[in-house]
Amino acid sequence: MMRKHTVGAVSAIAAALTLVAGAAAADDLTPAGAERGASKDGLVPAFSSGGATPAGWEWGKYRGDFWEHKNEKPLYSINAANVDKYADKLSPGQVQLLKQLKGYRMDVYPSHRECQLPEIAQQNSKANLTSAKLDPSGEVIQTAALPGVAFPEPKNGAEAILNYETRYRGVGVEWAQYITTISPRPGSTEWIDVVGPQVFYVPAGKQGKTSPQDVDQLNFAAYFAMESPAALAGQAFVQRQYFDKTPETFYYFPGQRRVRRMPAYTHDAPLIGFENQYLIDEANMFNGSIDRFNWKLIGKKEMIVPYNSFGMYKFKSKLHDVATPDGIAADNRRYEMHRVWVVEATVKPSARHVDSKKVLYLDEDSWLALVGEDFDAQGKLWKARESYPIPVWELGGACDNEPFVQYDVINGRYVFDQSSIGQGKDIRWYQKIDDPRFKPDFYTSESLRSVSER
Repeated sequence: MMRKHTVGAVSAIAAALTLVAGAAAADDLTPAGAERGASKDGLVPAFSSGGATPAGWEWGKYRGDFWEHKNEKPLYSINAANVDKYADKLSPGQVQLLKQLKGYRMDVYPSHRECQLPEIAQQNSKANLTSAKLDPSGEVIQTAALPGVAFPEPKNGAEAILNYETRYRGVGVEWAQYITTISPRPGSTEWIDVVGPQVFYVPAGKQGKTSPQDVDQLNFAAYFAMESPAALAGQAFVQRQYFDKTPETFYYFPGQRRVRRMPAYTHDAPLIGFENQYLIDEANMFNGSIDRFNWKLIGKKEMIVPYNSFGMYKFKSKLHDVATPDGIAADNRRYEMHRVWVVEATVKPSARHVDSKKVLYLDEDSWLALVGEDFDAQGKLWKARESYPIPVWELGGACDNEPFVQYDVINGRYVFDQSSIGQGKDIRWYQKIDDPRFKPDFYTSESLRSVSER
């Protein structure tokens, strides 16, 4: 069980955060905006494009068995006994977990920089260097060529976080069965394990050159249905995330046999059924409108982060062999040294949010949010989160980070979401597909009612 954190220790860790000085020349950057070269000490290697599907792999087979580096051994492990030695390469949240969680460790492996955008996304990213721009609010993408990185050389935190929110993941992602699990309350052994089908649709992910206007400002849409536990079975909702306005959500309640519009189901609203442990904008590390925070680009940091985490995609494993009472099992997590952008979001004086501050650490090669922290109204560390990226071969080796975990370091509980572990089928990404679930009309109140009523 977790113990309360020590505020002084967290402050000291935050003060010790060191950023990479200087910036590479433009011709030394990848199309995504990452430095091609290795770090001075060589711990972060030079960029090496990947993307080729390994021989023998096809969807339905465990990806980790086919990764060319699968037989590597850890270089070293970090635990409570030696964490201070590595603290300058970790986030405050990571340090807190190592000191607070029983038996928690981080196995650090050789680093590989092989996240590869498809050719059209590379071309669009290059075009965005001169054509992409935000609207007058500074919080909305007005012009950009997608799929691709909207702002390969970000000038501020808003551009950086919007790179993450518009990351390439094909036209859609499907879970035949997803799992969201919430660890037990202190003194209890009862987990909340929610299972059901889930689909994400990304209209601007299609091959070509697409602007927000071309897709009626729809960034992505999502469908969730709950088949278990019994208390939530039958509930479902669709959400439409827009480039230029607050998300729109419709929720089906089986007891009422009605679909209701949920205008307040945004930002820090709790997700229904999760005992206030999981907020809307915590999904996928950060989710939804950025308008309640001021976003600051702090700089770059060489950092130990989750990477090439194939162990988090073992869909035939038993769920609670991986999601244990003491956190996500160390053997399923993999860490490497990489360069990340540090982005700090501070709640606006005019806005309301339960967090006073968020910090996110974005991979320079993929713009994926790999690590993050939330701070409460008193400025104390509250939640620490990690996501688990892999190269997705059906997307040409572009990386994605669907499974993630969020630890509440105050009450000792954690959320593990977007996973297929224990569900018998892998997550599936689509570069192109002709299916009603990957069209805008599926994400409406009328469609939700028709697929939910039985």
